[in-house]
Amino acid sequence: MSGHHHHHVDSIRVLRISLVLTLAYIALLIVFGIRAHSLALLSEAGHNVSDFLALVLSLAALYIQRRPPSATKTFGYDRAGVLAAFLNALTLVGVAFYIFVEAGKRLYSPVGVHAGAMIWVGAAGVMLNGVIAMLLFAESRGDLNIRSAFIHMLGDTLSTAAVIGGAWVILRTGQAWIDPALSFGIGALILWSSYGIVRETLNILLEGTPRGIDVLLVAKAVAEVSGVNDVHDLHIWSIGSSRRALACHISIADIPPSESEIILREVQARLREKFRIAHTTIQFEHVTCPVEHGCVMPVSDHQHEHEHEHGHTH
Repeated sequence: MSGHHHHHVDSIRVLRISLVLTLAYIALLIVFGIRAHSLALLSEAGHNVSDFLALVLSLAALYIQRRPPSATKTFGYDRAGVLAAFLNALTLVGVAFYIFVEAGKRLYSPVGVHAGAMIWVGAAGVMLNGVIAMLLFAESRGDLNIRSAFIHMLGDTLSTAAVIGGAWVILRTGQAWIDPALSFGIGALILWSSYGIVRETLNILLEGTPRGIDVLLVAKAVAEVSGVNDVHDLHIWSIGSSRRALACHISIADIPPSESEIILREVQARLREKFRIAHTTIQFEHVTCPVEHGCVMPVSDHQHEHEHEHGHTH
């Protein structure tokens, strides 16, 4: 638990530094974007504003995640970070479409740009965003919230590098259409980077099976434990970006509790080691599973209603 807390403290410090650097760069982009008449630089400013808001959101989520579980939030507040990542990705999508619209206008009405200023500001941006991206990358493993912020900044680094390349081509050819064309490329990069985050966060919020988990393989691994006759009513979901949970019914022989405890410990150890599932709710049943029914436990109507009402509450 102390290691988890230390990770949060480090992440908070990195996010604070990133916020200050990003705000300074936004001011630089706006000033020189207006002076150079460069839509690519102004697009970068818009992208960086969304990054700034994303970093604020990630920082707020980290503070919320530190709150302990309560009687009303028994799993704690881990999903605050998942929700922040989802909202961050949605802002990226909005920024991308705004850039597409503005770039389309520029293609029909080209505006002369000052490529020299674009190169100078772009070089500063590559260094700044590259430093922030490296800082966030060190904290992003296993944390979807920080990873969404990292992808924001990585996208900024790559798109700013593209601005430098485009400015060099403009200097060599004098073709102003390259500036809005670059903006289209930046927008496409933003959309691509946000897609994976939207998909993964939605899966967590909808309590889907965690990425990389095969339910059939999990059931097979549990069934291979000595003493397990059948596994059914199996559910696997994510509490947060790095916490997985499992609930299932396991049919075993009618044996003393001391023996069933051995089976339980072996099942939990296997789930933890093979699938990184640490939070488990396992219910033992002492009923022989009829093969002809496909290993589905027969229950009365009253039992079915009771399980429907109480068996799936998390």
